Amino acid sequence: MSLINVVLWVGGVVLVIVGYQRFRGPWSRYSALKEEDANLARYEAWRGGVRGGSSNTGASAAMDILRRQARVGIGIAIAGAVLIFLGFLIK
Repeated sequence: MSLINVVLWVGGVVLVIVGYQRFRGPWSRYSALKEEDANLARYEAWRGGVRGGSSNTGASAAMDILRRQARVGIGIAIAGAVLIFLGFLIK
């Protein structure tokens, strides 16, 4: 076990933790917005109204932004996992 292995492991663990933290917040808000959007669609279908499917609402724009932020968090966590793997691979 050399210094480079320890540095890669510690860096990888830090990146996994940071990536998870950056993923968790936007994903929970995205899930809540998605549930609210599905609830609104069910209500409008029950009411008999036609929902404008092609219109871009503020909620759909927010969901796109939150999805993008969650993907960035996942990317950071994956980079950390790769560093941990490299720490075990390098001898």
